[in-house]
Amino acid sequence: MGTIRLDIPHTLSKDEAKQRVEKLLGYWSHKYGVSTRWVGDAAKLSGKVMGISLAADLTVREGKVDGEATDPGFLFREKAKKYLTEKFAHYLDPGTPLDKLS
Repeated sequence: MGTIRLDIPHTLSKDEAKQRVEKLLGYWSHKYGVSTRWVGDAAKLSGKVMGISLAADLTVREGKVDGEATDPGFLFREKAKKYLTEKFAHYLDPGTPLDKLS
């Protein structure tokens, strides 16, 4: 399988963006059992989401979160991109208080 590229802009400080991404990855860990390993500002994810294997590398930077994830294939690619875009947009929205994120 190939990869899909992630490039999610944000307007937060890098530290706050990382805290929010950590919350999102914690949500995925709880909901789907996805494991995460952080090294500095970079995270490695692995697991299965709804029966589809997932491996991803994310890096939190000033102004954006970027990385790559396994491509779930033609049938699920657009749905996966939409889901990721919406989740990151919600968690990186400065209008949503950090303590209100699950």
